[in-house]
Amino acid sequence: MSRSRIEPFGKLLGFEVVQVDAGSSRVRMSLHPDLENMFGAIHGGALFSLIDAAFQLASNSHGIWSVALNVSITYVDAPRPNTVLEASAKETHRTKRTASYYCDVREKDGGKLIATAQALAYRTSKEIAFQ
Repeated sequence: MSRSRIEPFGKLLGFEVVQVDAGSSRVRMSLHPDLENMFGAIHGGALFSLIDAAFQLASNSHGIWSVALNVSITYVDAPRPNTVLEASAKETHRTKRTASYYCDVREKDGGKLIATAQALAYRTSKEIAFQ
């Protein structure tokens, strides 16, 4: 988890790593006006980045360097302004070379569903010091 706390992009967006276990993770982000699109709503790229951060942590949590092959996101609803969002990623299947994940983003308070994603990782054979 220490690597994720110093990641420049995550720091830029204000990610807070809440939990990392083998094959799963949760990451939070507080919404603020700098994350809005030209219409005053949260930018889809910010939501995708939050899901991607949770996916990255979950897929690398086994100590094998894993990289994204595909992420398919569905935007379900707009979050309330100035709320805290929490993304979770959960491994659904893993082989020696690939792993699949279900991810979602919800408002921390109330659990309103904001987005879902299916993600596929390629598992290299390179071991990493993840913690």
